[in-house]
Amino acid sequence: MNRLVPAFFALLFFVFAATPAARAQHDGEAPEHGTEAPAGEEFNVGEVALHHIANANAVHIFGDWYLHLPAILYAPGHGWSAFLTSKFDAHHHGNGTKAIDHYVLMHGSILRIKDPSFPYGEVPVSDYAVEEVEKDGKKRDVYYAIVDGKRYELDKKTTWDAGILGGGVTSFYDFSISKNVFTLFLTLLLLFFLFRRAVKTAEANSGKAPSGVQSLLEPLIEFVRDEVAIPSIGKDKYEPYLPFLLSLFFFILGLNLIGQFPIMGNVTGNLSFTLVLALITALYYNLKGNKHYWEHIFWMPNVPTPLRLLILTPVEALGILIKPFTLMLRLFANITAGHLVIVSFVGLIFIFGKSGASLGGSVVGIIVSLILTMVMMIIEVLVAFVQAYVFTLLAASYFGMATEEAHH
Repeated sequence: MNRLVPAFFALLFFVFAATPAARAQHDGEAPEHGTEAPAGEEFNVGEVALHHIANANAVHIFGDWYLHLPAILYAPGHGWSAFLTSKFDAHHHGNGTKAIDHYVLMHGSILRIKDPSFPYGEVPVSDYAVEEVEKDGKKRDVYYAIVDGKRYELDKKTTWDAGILGGGVTSFYDFSISKNVFTLFLTLLLLFFLFRRAVKTAEANSGKAPSGVQSLLEPLIEFVRDEVAIPSIGKDKYEPYLPFLLSLFFFILGLNLIGQFPIMGNVTGNLSFTLVLALITALYYNLKGNKHYWEHIFWMPNVPTPLRLLILTPVEALGILIKPFTLMLRLFANITAGHLVIVSFVGLIFIFGKSGASLGGSVVGIIVSLILTMVMMIIEVLVAFVQAYVFTLLAASYFGMATEEAHH
């Protein structure tokens, strides 16, 4: 039975991923940028994969069915707007057919029409378009909403990344409950009920063998305690840090596992989330750092002064920044890579079938894709546990280094 679960998830993913594309070809709809190409045209696996793991403002369930989430938006000079994304009347591939107070829904994400002369209220949108332009020696995509045959340029939300990831300050701020936020809250709720159930079971079965949820969680708790916390921090010092390490492990594990469902958000594959998680961990172990810890960073004992100033101190000080950076990237890269590979395997259907032009190729693509996707889903479940373990293990080792006493 346990072997059938990954296979079921893989089949479910295949159905959810393939159906919208097949439907688009069947209905003869024109493709949008980043979606599946019509029959005979080249299918871009990379664009489709990135689209499917993106953090959208609505949860795509099946076909034109969406779980609509609250949109909470602010535009300087125009104030706040709050409504459900159902007002956009989204259809194929998350494209809304209405503009609401200059806001539109394109590929499941909210953008804003730049033109100040565009009317407020509800305005029908006929289509969307994308144009690749070159600016400052870099190519970038410019998005447009088409209303009454006229193209209106769209603005992305403000992203405080100093332009590193292509964001920056724009005409509006998005405080909406996105798919990733929804998935995060859902995971927290599920973990709360699981642990609450385990505690009640433990209290009812005091002195007896564990049963139910308790028998599932207790071995994992003992594993984190005995194989992570105690070896890394020390048997006499691990207890104050165990609750934090357990929270890290189960939170990351829960998000990794729920992210295996096709309709859920890719939370641990989001760089912003892993950055915050790494910064919280780094802040905690640095605040707990003792005199010995800081002395070995800024003034290494028994080392010649020139060597301290020129080599050791700069390297150790840089390590304060490198540690959370590696935590952030390791989790993000491994989870994102797994999702991209799975979506790419599903894309083999359209590559072999030449985007619907070859029925035989599509059949071969379905068989190959299903086998590879099932194998990858099994690996992904393993990766979900491994990445939760690795993040927790590294955090525990950093706590151990920060609290270690001098031996000289």
